[in-house]
Amino acid sequence: MKTPRKRKIFYVLVSACVLVVFFSFKYLGEEKVGFEYLPPVVAEIIGLELVKIQEPPKPIVTHIKTPKPLKGIYMTACYAATPSLRIKLTKLIEDTELNSVVIDIKDYSGTISFNSENLLLENDYAKGCVVADMQEFVASLHEKGIYVIGRITVFQDPYQTKKYLELAVKKDSDRTVVWKDHKGLSFIDVGAKDYWNYIVALSKESYEIGFDELNFDYVRFPSDGNMKDIYYPFSGEKIANNPEFGRAEVLRDFFSYLNKQMKVTGAVLSVDLFGMVTTNTDDLGIGQILEYAEQYFDYIMPMVYPSHYPSGFNGWKNVNSVPYEVVNFAMNGAVERLISASSTSAKLRPWLQDFDYPVLYTTDMVRAQIRATYDAGLTSWVLWDPANRYTSEALQIEI
Repeated sequence: MKTPRKRKIFYVLVSACVLVVFFSFKYLGEEKVGFEYLPPVVAEIIGLELVKIQEPPKPIVTHIKTPKPLKGIYMTACYAATPSLRIKLTKLIEDTELNSVVIDIKDYSGTISFNSENLLLENDYAKGCVVADMQEFVASLHEKGIYVIGRITVFQDPYQTKKYLELAVKKDSDRTVVWKDHKGLSFIDVGAKDYWNYIVALSKESYEIGFDELNFDYVRFPSDGNMKDIYYPFSGEKIANNPEFGRAEVLRDFFSYLNKQMKVTGAVLSVDLFGMVTTNTDDLGIGQILEYAEQYFDYIMPMVYPSHYPSGFNGWKNVNSVPYEVVNFAMNGAVERLISASSTSAKLRPWLQDFDYPVLYTTDMVRAQIRATYDAGLTSWVLWDPANRYTSEALQIEI
């Protein structure tokens, strides 16, 4: 242990070092030094007022009105988390006719892409990309006049099914085992109302940090696993009582609850639906019916990627060779159905394909889909590419 004399010498030496900092602050017009701890005797010697170092203040949260028409692209959380990559996409938006971007808030992994102090929204061990400066990034996009949509993958969530096993879709053959689709991904039962509150909490916090619109994807029951060995702990009874539309009723209840809970925030809400909801009258076996969704959302976003339609759809043997025809047929169907439902086609905003599956997508193919959208009487669209590589030649240059 230091003697009182040695301790005093030690403090004097520390004081000499601190004086350098002090005078630097003085010449910069500052009179406070931000040390989290300084011995009182040192403070007394140099006459400094001690304060804790403060983090830079968060930017003021603002929201931008939905552009009309809206023309956007999708950005993964991993791209948004990497400044050198997100800069490229931001520049693409600035240089072309684009005016909006859709960024993952929660993707297929279940990872929330921004840090939160809400214990309900903790990522714990979720495996995905997190954007450390999400609020600042959104604010920087707003400064450039870019509308920001946050995408939330809802019922497909392998992270939450591990965390809350009781809410997960199970195997019917062993109801203690979580059911998985052909990709190995698991789902929360659509009827699990406790999970609805989690989605609402995430949506509200996302709006509070600056997202202008909240976009909900994977709002559906599973579709491509072993459907003969599946058990829904919360929705099963309603499905059994109404095999044809029971799933749609459960999903509609979720839509209604989400709409009611979010209405107080003023956030714009949109929902992604399978492209075939625009032409099919059943629920596609996943609970999605166009008319059941439209009344609860500001925008409906059918995923009318030509590659997602089966061979022979509407008589087209090769759907990938007729991108204009597929998109135009689908969106014309959607327009007719919303008008028949006493709604408005202005709610429609399709997702268009700009990814190379199963063929190389060209400039003409991307532009054909955009033209097909316009020819259906619509004005807005968003391009999807999970690799974040967009065909800039298909986009008009901003003048």
